Amino acid sequence: MSDIVRFSVSVEEELLEQFDDYCRRQQTATRSEAVRQLIREKLTAEAWQSESHDVAGTLTLVYDHHRPQLQERMMELQHDHTELIVSTLHAHLDHDLCLEVIVLRGPAGKLQNIASRLRGLKGIYRGELVMASAQGD
Repeated sequence: MSDIVRFSVSVEEELLEQFDDYCRRQQTATRSEAVRQLIREKLTAEAWQSESHDVAGTLTLVYDHHRPQLQERMMELQHDHTELIVSTLHAHLDHDLCLEVIVLRGPAGKLQNIASRLRGLKGIYRGELVMASAQGD
């Protein structure tokens, strides 16, 4: 981890009160930690836009495992992109529904592309991609 650098920020009192409320709701240990998290989120969002920046992420899918050929299509897409897929977790939610969490790592644009393709398959009820910078502080 890199050295900590202190800096000051001037904000309006009302904005600081709103930020403190945010910190309490998020149960952030300190204002500094909240600021660090917000900076990381903003930088990660910017990296997504560049599409070539390396990121790590999870794609969470909820789907109907009875849908014809859905699992085969999911496997085919995943096998076509093994360079991006680190790991998968599969869980049975009930008789009809399954949850799959796919851990991904690679260029942001490629992760967004495979996530869109998987979410777009018939029988996928919910799909959410969460990405974070693959680089440390």
